[in-house]
Amino acid sequence: MPTWIWKRTLRTPSSERFLATDATAPDRDLAAVDLHYLPGGNIAGTVILLPSSGFADSDIPALLESLDDDLLPGADIDDGNITFTVIRGSVIGAFQPGSKPA
Repeated sequence: MPTWIWKRTLRTPSSERFLATDATAPDRDLAAVDLHYLPGGNIAGTVILLPSSGFADSDIPALLESLDDDLLPGADIDDGNITFTVIRGSVIGAFQPGSKPA
């Protein structure tokens, strides 16, 4: 299982986006995470595991615990106020208005 570093790439008043990059190869992205801060102190997260991550299903709990411990000090998975959807996927590209897929 790779060792990761969290990098914030986007922040709004109610959400954040992070990339998990490989600690030994910082140009290698492992996962993308969107966190949405909901009313009542709840947090909904989407974790997208990238093919380069090499994460096995058995690695997912450690990744989610790291997210909880490193990025969400005011919430706790064990308290039930954080939920995650985990997806395996790949980056297709970044699109802006008027752009066309390659």
